Amino acid sequence: MTGTGGGRRSRLELLVRGSEGTGFEVREILSTVAYLRNRPQRIPDAEWELATLHAGPRRAPTFVLKSRRRDRYLQLSEPERFLWEQMDGRTSLQELGTAYVLRYGAFDFEVIPRLIRRLQQAELLTMRPVSRLREVLARNRANAAARAAEAALRAIERLTVSSRAAHDTFSQVYRYGAFLLFSPAAIVVLAIVTVLGARAAVGLWADSAEISAELGKHPIVAILLVKLFFWLTVISHQIVHALALVHYGRRVREFGFTMLHGFIPTFYADVTDIFMGSRRARIVAAVSGPLVHLFLAAFYFWVASLLGPGLLKGFLAASAVLQLQSLFVALYPFCFLEMDGYHILVDLIGLPTLNHEAARFVRHELWGRVRRRQRLTRHEWLYVAYVGLSTLSVAAFVLANVWLIVHAGSS
Repeated sequence: MTGTGGGRRSRLELLVRGSEGTGFEVREILSTVAYLRNRPQRIPDAEWELATLHAGPRRAPTFVLKSRRRDRYLQLSEPERFLWEQMDGRTSLQELGTAYVLRYGAFDFEVIPRLIRRLQQAELLTMRPVSRLREVLARNRANAAARAAEAALRAIERLTVSSRAAHDTFSQVYRYGAFLLFSPAAIVVLAIVTVLGARAAVGLWADSAEISAELGKHPIVAILLVKLFFWLTVISHQIVHALALVHYGRRVREFGFTMLHGFIPTFYADVTDIFMGSRRARIVAAVSGPLVHLFLAAFYFWVASLLGPGLLKGFLAASAVLQLQSLFVALYPFCFLEMDGYHILVDLIGLPTLNHEAARFVRHELWGRVRRRQRLTRHEWLYVAYVGLSTLSVAAFVLANVWLIVHAGSS
């Protein structure tokens, strides 16, 4: 880990196994958000073994991890053993941190990087690519097109702009008025605006054909305006997340701009420190960002209802619909996306790797268990319910959008 002092940008260098599995390469990661998306993977089970050193009645047991490949030994504490067991190549570093908090009730920001360094030095651990696309490209580096695509993605990832000194700025914003966002008055204002917006939406629905026609007269301008305002909303979403940390006395570790999954431009706030707070703090911090979409959707509907026919009215109505969709995607946990609602769900049920584990179980184990008529455990029923509800929800979401477009075009 380099470049961490004096307000400089955080930079991490990871030792990553090559595509053929015979060598390693150094991979530089420029931001916390990219680092948290990486998925550490231990070496194959046949190449390591773990032994327990039983301690006295007042001491926690320790463990010895041996690399059969290099004949090296590491002594692990109980928390480190727990983290080692999670490093299966499917669990991201962010999910590891969540699992650690839910298991032990506290978190040391150095425990995971320190363990990763030790495991990498002993050649017991590799880091998988941060996305499925990168994983596919990494497996096909013999192909020139795949190498070019991977190089392009790496170049795009370097567009990250971040600040690790943003906490002071957010503290000042909170002190000079943003604290009102977390007051009872804010809840009352949100409720009033939501009611006004709902009433306005009912009236606008009857005029959906007229509104669509106005947008159709200026399609390029309408699309650019909607996208621009939505992108600005993403900034507001992340700013409110950061202010929620300040409200609960936690620290905003980083704020900046990055390319999500290598090609989606977005802003982000590193809210890892909220795991040091209470469950209430974590839930409020998760909900606060999406509520920006609810407020803006209702406000846009209300203002649009006051305007006469024209591009502005159509733009506001379309933006409001997009905000409602964003609210749904952010808060609804059953859609295979690890958004705010998903994090609330896994916090409540205590399964931080629910998405990966559920998909793996349904894909590789469920049907065999059904054929053998074996009973499912409580966790396995949760996996089936999550995948089933998510599949139905995604299908319903797609069909609802198709119906909305057809209705708007035919009314």
